[in-house]
Amino acid sequence: MNEKKITMKELPVSERPFEKCMETGIEALSDKELLTILIRTGSYPYRADEVALNVLSYCGNKGITALFRMTPDELSQIPGIGKVKAVQLAAACELSRRIASSKKPFGNRFISSKAIADYYIPMLSKKTREQFYVIVLDTKNRVLHEELLSIGNISSAIADPRDIFQIVLKYNGSSIVLLHNHPSGDPTPSTEDIKITKRISQAGHIMGVDVEDHVIIGGNSYVSLREDGYFIPSQNT
Repeated sequence: MNEKKITMKELPVSERPFEKCMETGIEALSDKELLTILIRTGSYPYRADEVALNVLSYCGNKGITALFRMTPDELSQIPGIGKVKAVQLAAACELSRRIASSKKPFGNRFISSKAIADYYIPMLSKKTREQFYVIVLDTKNRVLHEELLSIGNISSAIADPRDIFQIVLKYNGSSIVLLHNHPSGDPTPSTEDIKITKRISQAGHIMGVDVEDHVIIGGNSYVSLREDGYFIPSQNT
């Protein structure tokens, strides 16, 4: 005879995400526990926490951020996730994305390319057209201004160096970071990406403005043209 499976209510209080949240705060919960709360109920033969594990397993090595690129139809293919739960998860991701896109990074100190990518991935990962941004920084790498320079088609966005340095002068910036997305999901820089980066970096050298990096976001990953050696920052040219 099969042994009866323990229900969520029969688990120790310390293993029940809702009770743990009330006792220790939402920040203490793991990705699995947060998903369990969103999923709410199990779907035979899975408990809610087992469904959450199925979701994380489906996300693979990209982790929880992979959810941002999944449609309700894709989510509903995960064992234990039906149409209702798929829509609930998709709604939670969209709400998170809208919150991320509404907040501005002014005053943030971006100390690495990863920090920049982590901030902008929720906002840009699902865009269907390329968007090119310039981020103006002060001498301590704090954000003074963020501006959307152009919106291109599915494969290109235009960045004019003259427009970029007019913005830098307006906000009295010391350096800039270039940023754009690849709707294809592949952040590998194109020949044109590398060309425009070098061109802007050279102009920055003349203007006395450092081009710190050009970060390209594709899906839930990114490429730093500086870290990958595609160009030398203008302060070092």
